[in-house]
Amino acid sequence: MDNEFHRSNPFPFKSDCHTLKVSEHNQGGLVAMATINVPQHVPSPKEDCDQLRKAFQGWGTNEGLIISILAHRNEAQRSLIRKTYAETYGDDLLIELDKELSSDFEARFCCRIVLLWTLEPADRDALMVNEATKWLTANNLVIVEIACTRTSLQLFKVRQAYHARFKKSLEEDVAYHTSGDIRQLLVPLISSLRYEGDEVNKTLAKSEAKVLHEKIAKKEYNHDDLVRILTTRSKAQLLATFNQYNNEYGNAINKDLKADPKDEYLKLLRTTIKSLTFPERYFAKILRLAINKLGTDEWALARVIASRAEIDLKHIKEEFYRRNSIPLDRAIADDTSGDFERMLLELIGHGDA
Repeated sequence: MDNEFHRSNPFPFKSDCHTLKVSEHNQGGLVAMATINVPQHVPSPKEDCDQLRKAFQGWGTNEGLIISILAHRNEAQRSLIRKTYAETYGDDLLIELDKELSSDFEARFCCRIVLLWTLEPADRDALMVNEATKWLTANNLVIVEIACTRTSLQLFKVRQAYHARFKKSLEEDVAYHTSGDIRQLLVPLISSLRYEGDEVNKTLAKSEAKVLHEKIAKKEYNHDDLVRILTTRSKAQLLATFNQYNNEYGNAINKDLKADPKDEYLKLLRTTIKSLTFPERYFAKILRLAINKLGTDEWALARVIASRAEIDLKHIKEEFYRRNSIPLDRAIADDTSGDFERMLLELIGHGDA
C-alpha cells in the first residue's frame, strides 16, 4: 500500500495517581488474550484467495465477504493469504483492498482497519510511526505508544520493516520530526532494547526512585538521568522503581508530572510511564476517548483494535468495562456504523452487541 493513511486526531492523556501495577503480559512474557475467533476448520489459503477475488468482482465490492474471511484469520494465515494471492493473481492483496474499500468517505474507515489488520504487525507499526511523523498527521503519543507497548524483539522488527519500506531509519525520521526535549525522549525510546525478564534489583529501584524524585522536584524533567531511566530499564524494574517512588514520597510519579497538564513533553513522560507499566489501562483510556459525545476518533479505534486483537484485547475490554460500566462492543455499536462497525466488532470477538 503506497498511499498514506488518513489523519488520526491526537488525544489527551490523563494518568491515575495511585500505585501502578504491572500488566500480566509484562510479567514473564506475553499472555495470550486475543479476541479474534478463528474457525476450527479453516479453508486453504487458495480457497480464501478465490473468495476474496470473487468479492472484488462484479458491480460492487462484497465487503461482508471480505470481513468474514480476514477478520477470522490469524497473523500466520493472513500472511499466507497475501502470499498466495500474489502468486495466484499477480496482484498485491493490500493494493486490491485499498482500491476496493476506499470508494467514499465512510468506506475509508473500514478500509483503514482492514489494511492495518492484513499487514504484518511490524509493517503495520512501521506505517503508523511514519504517519505519526508527517506534518499533517503528526502524533507523538502514537510513537510513544508503539515504543513502550511492544517487546524489544517486536520493536527491533518494526525498525527493520521501517528501513525496508521507507529506505531510511525509523530513528532518523523521528529525530527529524521532533526537536528539543521531545526528541531527547522519543529517539532513545523508539530504539530501546530493554531486558524482558522479571528480575528486579530492589536497591537500584530505591536509588533511582530517589533520582527521579529529585529531578522532578527541581522541575528538571529533561535531565539525562531521568530520560536514561525511562528509556533503558526493564518494565519490571521500572514498576519496582515507580512503586518505591509512591511508597517513599507519598505520590504516584505521574501525579508529580502534572505540573503543567497542557505541556506536551510532560504528557509524553506520563504516557511513557503508563504504557510501560499497564498498557491495558492505557489502551482502554484511548478507546474511551475515541468514543465520546464530541465525535468518534475512527483512526484511534482502528489503530488500537487492529494492533491488540491478537495480543491483549480481552484484558483491554475488561479494563474498559471496569472503568466505563459499558461493554466495549456495546460502546462501538452505539458509536459506529456500517462495515467499519462490523469489522471492529468481529475483531473484538463480540456477542450480540
